[in-house]
Amino acid sequence: MSFESVRAFFSAHAPDIEIVETTESSSTVALAAEAHGVEPAQIAKTICLRVGNETMLVVASGTARLDNRKFKDAFGGKGRMLGPEEVLEVTGHPVGGVCPFGLPAPIPVYCDVSLKRFDEVVPAAGSTNSAVRIPTERLAELTRAKWVDVCQ
Repeated sequence: MSFESVRAFFSAHAPDIEIVETTESSSTVALAAEAHGVEPAQIAKTICLRVGNETMLVVASGTARLDNRKFKDAFGGKGRMLGPEEVLEVTGHPVGGVCPFGLPAPIPVYCDVSLKRFDEVVPAAGSTNSAVRIPTERLAELTRAKWVDVCQ
């Protein structure tokens, strides 16, 4: 279901972008970088967080870490990472395949500036062995993401 919702998203909004499926897992930054032949920083990891009652997705460079002070300044509170069951419920995607595409309901999406150093990034595509290669600005456009600076 998750992979199919991502396929449907790209079919409707960006048919020129191909989903790449690998035989091996790409469920971690290191595995994804190896599977897709890029440096770990070029993997666009998607983190599902909640601040108060607001759930959001933050897409950041694979090697970036959330900075609690910057995050609190940007969102007015401490972010709490959701557990695997909550992530699946909110995004429709399993941990290791979470991405900002093909979501069951709108969720605010934020792209961290750590992605801007790359012309192209590689986010997951709804399963633990799929991803897309996408221009960084296009990722933000397609997901209606706002740019933030919340990582180290």
